[in-house]
Amino acid sequence: MLADAPDLKPPATMTAVGYESPGGPEVLRATVVSVPAPGPGEVLVKVAFAGVNRPDVVQRQGNYPPPPGASPIPGLEISGTIAALGEGVDAFVTGEAVCALVSGGGYAEYCIAKAAHCLPVPDGLAMDEAAALPETLFTVWHNVFERGYARQGETLLVHGGTSGIGTMATMLGRHFGLTVIVTSGSPDKCEAALKIGAHHAIDYKAADFVEEVARITGGRGVDLVLDMVAGSYVARNLKCLAPEGRHVTIAVQGGAKAEINMAVVMSRRYTLTGSTLRPRSDEFKALLAQEILECAWPLVEEGELRPVMDARFPLAEAAAAHVRMEAGDHIGKIVLEV
Repeated sequence: MLADAPDLKPPATMTAVGYESPGGPEVLRATVVSVPAPGPGEVLVKVAFAGVNRPDVVQRQGNYPPPPGASPIPGLEISGTIAALGEGVDAFVTGEAVCALVSGGGYAEYCIAKAAHCLPVPDGLAMDEAAALPETLFTVWHNVFERGYARQGETLLVHGGTSGIGTMATMLGRHFGLTVIVTSGSPDKCEAALKIGAHHAIDYKAADFVEEVARITGGRGVDLVLDMVAGSYVARNLKCLAPEGRHVTIAVQGGAKAEINMAVVMSRRYTLTGSTLRPRSDEFKALLAQEILECAWPLVEEGELRPVMDARFPLAEAAAAHVRMEAGDHIGKIVLEV
């Protein structure tokens, strides 16, 4: 898809939202900074929308510093139009609409992206939806299908069923033949999760999810757990796993340490793994983008896969977007309109 804008030549300066010192949402401030120039293998994107993700909140709090060389400006996913090409980039043209996974810098009018980490925005995909795809799609694809070896006919347990990750895991799982069980924190969220595509939704505040998983699966358990909680959940998750089950951790919202019975891991032949996406190499992310382009992006092109959208805020109101995310009331993705 090509943009209608006739002049994409970038200006010298731009508005970006960042912070001087870690803290609450109120530390986020709009400021004027220089527009970066793309290096070899990079593109400069005129940002239309930027996704808001939990890692942005953790970074703002001072607990998730950007990797070496990354922009200190928050924002890990964007959509927009290519304003300039770095040396050696021939897969895209200026004016082309793309969405991209970035290591930082998304909360700005312009953002640098690796060309190999960009995906073309097909006709029919709105730009706010495009910005809501990369972080969750890359994360879920790698952790559920690559690290978790999910296969058609298996059962997947996802915590945080109405989060951005949870909704994407639900939709992708269903598309690829998995039975999806999610946990959520209220009857309304459980109802929303079922409408999104989950086969079963457990209100973890009203019932023991371990007992409910046993009931739903007839005592067998699930093949795979996608865990964003860690902490005390890990031992409980293992009780949900069938023999040969896989446990994949992608966040530690409930604490970084867990106490588990390794004899159970051995006797039931469990696999425990996990990953964080942001610090992985550019080469790894390029390979992941290529696999997504081949295996999952056709669902986007055909209109069968769309992110669940919660709210959009102007860039200048990034603090309000963070307040909404931290409150935990959102269902699906929050984006900033640039």
